[in-house]
Amino acid sequence: MQRRTGFRFRRVLLAASLATGLAACGAPGGDGGQAANPQSVPDKPGKPVELNILDIAGNLQLTKQMIENFKAAHPEVLSKVTYSTAPAPSMAGKLKAEQDGGVAQTHLVLSGTDGLSAGIANGTLAKILPDFSARFPNLMQNYLEPAAKMQELANGYGVEVVYYPSGPLLEYNPAAVPAAPASPQELLDWAKAHPDKFQYAQPSNSGPGRTFLMGLPYLLGDKDPKDPDKGWDKTWAYLQELGKYVKYYPSGTTETMKNLASGSVDMIMSTTGWDINPRKLGTVPNTVKTAIMQPMHWVTDAQYALIPKGLSPDQESAILQLIAWMLKPDQQAIAYDDGYFYPGPAVKDVTLQMAPQKSQDTIKQFGRPEYEQWIAQYPKETSLPAEQQVKAFDKWNQLVGGSKVGKK
Repeated sequence: MQRRTGFRFRRVLLAASLATGLAACGAPGGDGGQAANPQSVPDKPGKPVELNILDIAGNLQLTKQMIENFKAAHPEVLSKVTYSTAPAPSMAGKLKAEQDGGVAQTHLVLSGTDGLSAGIANGTLAKILPDFSARFPNLMQNYLEPAAKMQELANGYGVEVVYYPSGPLLEYNPAAVPAAPASPQELLDWAKAHPDKFQYAQPSNSGPGRTFLMGLPYLLGDKDPKDPDKGWDKTWAYLQELGKYVKYYPSGTTETMKNLASGSVDMIMSTTGWDINPRKLGTVPNTVKTAIMQPMHWVTDAQYALIPKGLSPDQESAILQLIAWMLKPDQQAIAYDDGYFYPGPAVKDVTLQMAPQKSQDTIKQFGRPEYEQWIAQYPKETSLPAEQQVKAFDKWNQLVGGSKVGKK
């Protein structure tokens, strides 16, 4: 799992008003960093292209085999694929610098909602839908219903390739926590009684962190769970009180997992994937347990394929074909992986039995039967829209994180 480092989303918002104009200042003779005209993008590239793919979400763990399968099946489309990884906060600045210079070195980005939000805010992403909707027949109908709602959050600037219900879940050491908290109040009471033993990572850089942040308004009955600025009075008050008993907020989820394993903390925030995969990897012992708080609402999460501005028509053509391939049911089954984004597939009718045997074995050994029941039983809410997510992260930084961000 990729570890992420912290940053301030406010800087992205300040830059957003300048981004569109700056992106137009490309090199002479270039397209100024703008998206290719949809009418100029052929069904197939004139010759095989090379693609540089940037993963800022740990997504390649789920999708690299899909991409390699496409490359093997379509040598007339792809001649070479180069992969790189980077922290999510670095993406928007990297793309902007490339586009300001008129040279697009990054051709496809695999991102969570954090990078998607930042890319939309600073104007570095090409619009995919509805511009190229004909390349993705019945896209919305093919998605699982909650996944379709997550696709809507992309505002046309990304295509969802994997999905999971996420959390929020509590993950804990049962030797130190005999009975898990069943409500936010019980969690607060436990944290008061056990200072520095509960932890979650910075929400802007952590799936479990932001799932906890976006799930609390439902758990606390806040006025408007979709409005972090004016509708989360209970949530911000709760997090400030809880923060009195949190030693520090790590810059990524992996650190919280290691802290749980070492015993420096006894309980952390988690999700289905962050529970299953680290146990498979041995990062945390298989003896840890998970629990939900009531009234439980899943806050769904997804990862997307994003196309930066400034690509050639042939490059865009190849990428659109690749994304469509990744959404085929037989390729989607690969997303079960080792439980990293459990379940993983974004489209309908993709069962575990369709997944590679290795994935089936992992889920059999490290999955939890109660997850299927909980997923079916409790309502699923989408993550915040991009603009609101940026506001939520920034407000958390101001009101909650403070001096405890990333400091042990």
